[in-house]
Amino acid sequence: MPGIKRILTVTILALCLPSPGNAQAQCTNGFDLDRQSGQCLDIDECRTIPEACRGDMMCVNQNGGYLCIPRTNPVYRGPYSNPYSTPYSGPYPAAAPPLSAPNYPTISRPLICRFGYQMDESNQCVDIDECRYGYCQQLCANVPGSYSCTCNPGFTLNEDGRSCQDVNECATENPCVQTCVNTYGSFICRCDPGYELEEDGVHCSDMDECSFSEFLCQHECVNQPGTYFCSCPPGYILLDDNRSCQDINECEHRNHTCNLQQTCYNLQGGFKCIDPIRCEEPYLRISDNRCMCPAENPGCRDQPFTILYRDMDVVSGRSVPADIFQMQATTRYPGAYYIFQIKSGNEGREFYMRQTGPISATLVMTRPIKGPREIQLDLEMITVNTVINFRGSSVIRLRIYVSQYPF
Repeated sequence: MPGIKRILTVTILALCLPSPGNAQAQCTNGFDLDRQSGQCLDIDECRTIPEACRGDMMCVNQNGGYLCIPRTNPVYRGPYSNPYSTPYSGPYPAAAPPLSAPNYPTISRPLICRFGYQMDESNQCVDIDECRYGYCQQLCANVPGSYSCTCNPGFTLNEDGRSCQDVNECATENPCVQTCVNTYGSFICRCDPGYELEEDGVHCSDMDECSFSEFLCQHECVNQPGTYFCSCPPGYILLDDNRSCQDINECEHRNHTCNLQQTCYNLQGGFKCIDPIRCEEPYLRISDNRCMCPAENPGCRDQPFTILYRDMDVVSGRSVPADIFQMQATTRYPGAYYIFQIKSGNEGREFYMRQTGPISATLVMTRPIKGPREIQLDLEMITVNTVINFRGSSVIRLRIYVSQYPF
């Protein structure tokens, strides 16, 4: 057994020590022969081998080899020292020297900070403010060793944890009472025609179109939820423009209550049933609308020769001055001239006669008249003839019907 142990020891030494004949072959892998000293010296593979360790591995030289260790590993203590206490100088050892225990010198590695930290000038690990680098699309909150991304109201965080996507509030839960319009990061509420948005920006209230203008409808504006319509008083129909009123001719459509003896006279917004004229003494009725006082009758000496009945209508509040009726002599005698005047019915001084020619005059309305109202004027035409010393007159009894409305 001692003999076997001696052979094993020699064999080991033969692998590690040089021989006189072939010194290069006497050094094992990882060692190289120093020709001056004759010693086997360690080869630093970390310097001689390109890219001895790849990736995040760090090369650490060892006696007779090298190690690849992760850069983030705890401090590695190494490499191994030369296992032989004295260098070899003879050709063959008489006996194997005792093996000493491996010596692991302490080699400190560079300090590496955890993810989210970096080294400062004092070799301290300090937090990295990732928010400075714009990692988040919208809102960034820095936390020790990391960061957190959030989004503004109206957005939601995508799965990448960094970017934000618009939330369609109109599709998820419609917050508007009527119409919802999605916008980037928000929404707006709109109201249907005829409604207006309230101060809360969500609810809609009816718009009172009738309060905007008194000219929206010719007669009456009726407001309804979301709309309005124009109405006309009895006796009128609404035109196609949906705002103007037009008189209905009841007499023409036979939509009246006049009897057979009466005459239907159409008015703005209604009608009038006119009884047959009655000629008072000493007048005689000579037609449907004319009375005459005979010259041979002594009672007619100071009376108008004829009384002619005429009817007309005007709208309430008609603009003034306005020419409303014309009076004219039917015959002209040599040497005669004519005087026109309002004989009665003008107590309010709302009319006057303007002579427009030798035989004609016009009735002028000087003040606006509010209806409904009936006015009767006696318009007198006086004939004067100096040649035969004649003076006579004729009267038009004009009945004016003022409507209730200005249309």
